[in-house]
Amino acid sequence: MEDSLQLEVHDIEVPVLTGIYSEETHLPQPLRISLTVDLVCPRHFAPDTPLSASKNYMELKRAATEALPPGVHFTLIEAVADHICETVFLQDARVTRVMVKIVKLAIAEAGELIGVTLVRHRR
Repeated sequence: MEDSLQLEVHDIEVPVLTGIYSEETHLPQPLRISLTVDLVCPRHFAPDTPLSASKNYMELKRAATEALPPGVHFTLIEAVADHICETVFLQDARVTRVMVKIVKLAIAEAGELIGVTLVRHRR
């Protein structure tokens, strides 16, 4: 059985230009984005292990916020998730798998969670 390391950043709210309907396409929509990233796991984490043995969580947050191109309209939220996956893979060669969950907050009527989860593996 192999050891594993998952880094998680959940429930980031980000305004993104997305949608296919006319009422969706002119203003950014609020999306709730969560990432789970599998990283090659070192054999041991000592108390003085440097950050370079893992990954800075803020890089994951930036992949879901600042790395989204401003002014670009994503027709599907699947494309938003795919862009985030590609960004995370480019950030760090030790990333083996990225899972991005996106919830479209603006279309919920009774508190339901409507969205997608995309899982990509490094190829």
